[in-house]
Amino acid sequence: MPFREPSWWNEPQPGFAARALAPAAWVYGRLAARRMAQGPRYSAALPVLCIGNFTAGGTGKTPLAMWIAGQLTAQNLSPVFLTRGYGSAVRAPTLVDLERHGAADVGDEALLLARAARVMVSPDRVAGVKALAGHGIAGDVILMDDGLQNPGLSKDLTIAVVDGARAFGNGGVIPSGPLRAALPVQLAKTDIVVVNGRREDRDRIAAHLAPWFSGPVLSAGPEPAGDTSWLPRQRVLAFAGIGNPQRFFRLLEQLGAALAGERRFADHHAFTDAEAARLMAEADKLGAMLVTTEKDFVRLGRTGAQADLRRAARTLPIALSLRGDDGAVLMARITGALNKRHS
Repeated sequence: MPFREPSWWNEPQPGFAARALAPAAWVYGRLAARRMAQGPRYSAALPVLCIGNFTAGGTGKTPLAMWIAGQLTAQNLSPVFLTRGYGSAVRAPTLVDLERHGAADVGDEALLLARAARVMVSPDRVAGVKALAGHGIAGDVILMDDGLQNPGLSKDLTIAVVDGARAFGNGGVIPSGPLRAALPVQLAKTDIVVVNGRREDRDRIAAHLAPWFSGPVLSAGPEPAGDTSWLPRQRVLAFAGIGNPQRFFRLLEQLGAALAGERRFADHHAFTDAEAARLMAEADKLGAMLVTTEKDFVRLGRTGAQADLRRAARTLPIALSLRGDDGAVLMARITGALNKRHS
């Protein structure tokens, strides 16, 4: 089901709604902490690297997972993705096939991950790992997209991605705030934090985490992953249904696009023909090019108005890049975790 976080989650301090939901948040937080305290029930034959986040909503964990996969592949290693397939119809472990699966089948994130490596979609992570062997998938390391709070599978290294602009919102636990469990509880299960934002975001968040976390806090940011020469001075109607659409819109502006309009949808939003038709009509009225993310594009249907929107819209591929020496720091920690498993 598409997720749209309440705007008051990202207020600096808990407001009336957050305070009213505090009792429910206390219960949710206690249950989450109890679950996370459980020992893993299964250890995979391959090392498991988990890329997760502390909050509900998008932070950039999937782009980071793809960046790590690219780095590992460059080292002649074979990564395999394991993901729950948020928003998909999957109920049993399913190996993604780009030729026959769509976003409704396996989820939009799984389709993006499958461009970088093999992907197993499974709501039950342990069952997914076991299914990899059943499908004869040989690999060197499992990249678990999401699952920081999931205790079922033993993890060799856990990386948490934080949105630099939103950070931890009002500091509350679901439903009074965006945190999936109390921050110290989650940090106890985390080895590395990657801040997706500006350098000053990284410094601010590192200072906030210092009382509970002594591991590395690294800096990353989005960047275009292809040709952008078509964007400067191009009049654009941008639309996005991702965790932080504002980041996408600002990147378009930084690349020189003239934004005639911005249309936001819930994360993982399933577009309708009526919405597709409205977007095309609005773009025509504004004399603007329709531009969206790859994650949104893969959710568009192949018939009717959605197929027309597919033909009309252009995507801006985005990658996550580690800044300065932080990429080397991250890969050194990953290499250490892999070597420790194999020693």
